[in-house]
Amino acid sequence: MILYTIVRRLCLSVLNILQLAMLVRAVMSWIPQLRGSQLQELLYQVTEPIVMPFRKLLSRIPGLNNFPLDISFLLAWIAIDVLMSII
Repeated sequence: MILYTIVRRLCLSVLNILQLAMLVRAVMSWIPQLRGSQLQELLYQVTEPIVMPFRKLLSRIPGLNNFPLDISFLLAWIAIDVLMSII
C-alpha cells in the first residue's frame, strides 16, 4: 500500500508539473519578447508530445483547421485532468 501511495503521488506530481509547463507555455506565447527563448523551446519540447496527438486528431475535422483558438491544447489539458482524477 505504501508503494502504491508513492507511485500515485509521483504520477500526480509529474502531471501537475506538466500542466504548469503548459500554462507557462501558453502565457509565454502571448508575450512577443519571450517568443523563441530557450525556456519556450524547452517548454515546447516537453509539452508538444502531449498536444500533438490532439492536434492531429482535430486536423481531420473540417472547420477546425482555421479556428483561432488552439483547441488541441485545451483537450490535452482536459485529458491530463481526467487522468489525474482517475489516478
